[in-house]
This record gives sequence, structure tokens and C-alpha cells, in this order.
Amino acid sequence: MKRIHRGIFAGSTVTALLLTAGCGLGGESPGKSNAVQPVSDSKKLGSGYGSAYGSDADAGAGSGYGSDPGTATEGEAGKSVPAGQLKVAELPGLGGAVTDGAGFTLYRFDKDTAKPPKSNCEGDCAAAWPVVAADDATAGAGIDAGLLGSVARADGTRQLTLAGWPVYRYAKDVKAGDALGEGVGGTWHVLGADGKPAAAAGKPAQEAEKGVGLSVRQNAQLGGILADAAGRTLYRFDKDSAWPMKFGCLDACLDTWKPAQPVDREKVSGISAELVGTVKRPDGSEQLTIDCWPVYTFTGDKEPGDINGHNKQGLWFAVTDKGKKAKAVG
Repeated sequence: MKRIHRGIFAGSTVTALLLTAGCGLGGESPGKSNAVQPVSDSKKLGSGYGSAYGSDADAGAGSGYGSDPGTATEGEAGKSVPAGQLKVAELPGLGGAVTDGAGFTLYRFDKDTAKPPKSNCEGDCAAAWPVVAADDATAGAGIDAGLLGSVARADGTRQLTLAGWPVYRYAKDVKAGDALGEGVGGTWHVLGADGKPAAAAGKPAQEAEKGVGLSVRQNAQLGGILADAAGRTLYRFDKDSAWPMKFGCLDACLDTWKPAQPVDREKVSGISAELVGTVKRPDGSEQLTIDCWPVYTFTGDKEPGDINGHNKQGLWFAVTDKGKKAKAVG
């Protein structure tokens, strides 16, 4: 019996070591063997439609498009505010983004389809993400009129489409230029003029030419810190856990702190590729990890290189080129 117990214990130890090593060292590309699963007691995310409140970004969320995501009914949201003349506006870290006539940011939903156009945002989803009516939409600066169209919704209204993608606003954006919906649930993105997510076209030209998805930027206070392809500082959260993997940033937290997208290990600069990995979040989306820690961008950073999220609440910290959290500064 003793020999049997010893055998089980030894085998369990090896398994744990292999899993731990696999978090930061295994795999060749995002989503494959370098991806890890969170432990089962991580909280489950909400609906993925950004319906929960409570983050730093929620101040004033009682005004603007949709005073409460739960109060608008489907159809009413799309009819409430005319689209007007669409145009392209530059948003920090995102590049050219499509806005409505009042300057509010417009979005697309990855679970919709463009060919053929179809909206999969109904009910509570449409309350949190008011649909943009097609009735009076016109093309302004930077918009190709030939890409504008419409799709019939279940309630008989017609929703605006751009390059086939149904178009939405976000109920928590309370003023022109807000883009709090970017990255919500890993499926909502600011709309670019070509119908693709704006961030895909908003990468700095130099980084895009090099194909670098993750790089090191020198900061006068913190030294070398990690940034994504758009130059946005990456952060880790002390209430997350690296091993076993647990998430502390869920629900309304994700309105302010956006999970960083996975990157190809062959397209990192200034950091050991062995520290780069991915993890699957409770909603099924994948998030970049550095040294087994999930990393995020901060909506309060407006320009590449900003570190406004560093030492936020004494819990959020920029990540160094060694994969560690940067020192706290007063």
C-alpha cells in the first residue's frame, strides 16, 4: 500500500511541475500549447455585453446613449438617436474610428456576420449596445458611401451596416470621443472605416512595418516596460493569480481594464519569448500572459507610452522587460 501511495504522489508532483512549466515555457504560438486554462473556481463573466457597472469608467453613465443598459427595449435603442453624417475621428491608441453625427464612437460585434449581414445582438444585448438606425445615415469625411447599407432586425427595424457589419453604440459612452466599449467581452470593437476593428488599422506605422506585437518602451520613472503593438502600456493586477491561474478582473472591471490580445512569440522585441503565453478567460476569449500573469491595457492611457494605470489603487502595475511588475512610484 505504501508503494502505491508513493507512486501516486510522485506522479502528481511531476504533473504539477509540467503544468507549471507549460504556462511560460511551452508552445509555439498563441492558443496552442502555451495556452493555459484557469482553475475552475474563477468567477464566470457576465453576459459579455458590458451590462455591469461599477468601474472607474462609469462616472456619468446615467446620461448619453442609454441611461441604463437594462431600460431600453430592442428597437427603441436604434431609433432613439439619429445616426446623422458618419465620419472618421482619431482615437488615442486606436487610430481612425467611425463616429456618428454627434461624435459618438460606433462599434461592431464579432459574433455578427457581414456576409450575409446579420445581427446576433438581441434583447438585453441590444439594450447595452443600442443599434444604429439606417434611416438617415450619410457618409462624411473618410467614409465610403458605397460601404453603407442596412439589415432588417427581428422587430422589423433596419439597422445600419458598414461593409456588411451591423453598427452599434455603447450605452456607457457618455460623451463624444469615449470608447469604453473597445474590447468588452473580447468581442466588441471600435469600428474602422473599412468595417474592420479600428485597432487593427491604428498601430503605429513603424511597429506595423516590423510586425512587432509586443515590445519594450523606456520610461524615465520605471525603466523598460512592456507595450502592445499600438504602444499601449501593459499592466498586471495583484488580485489575479499566476499559478494556479485565477482572474480577479471580471465584469465591470473589464470596462476600464482591457485584456491584452495574444501575440505571436516570433513577433516580440526586447523580452524573452519564453515569458509570453496565453490563457483562456471564462468567456472563452484568449488573453496575453507575461510570466503566467494575465496582462491588460488601461482605458485611462490616452497616448502611447502613458502609464496612468501604474500603481492604480495599489493593485495595478506596469510590467517590466523581465516580466515582473514595475516598482511603485509616489
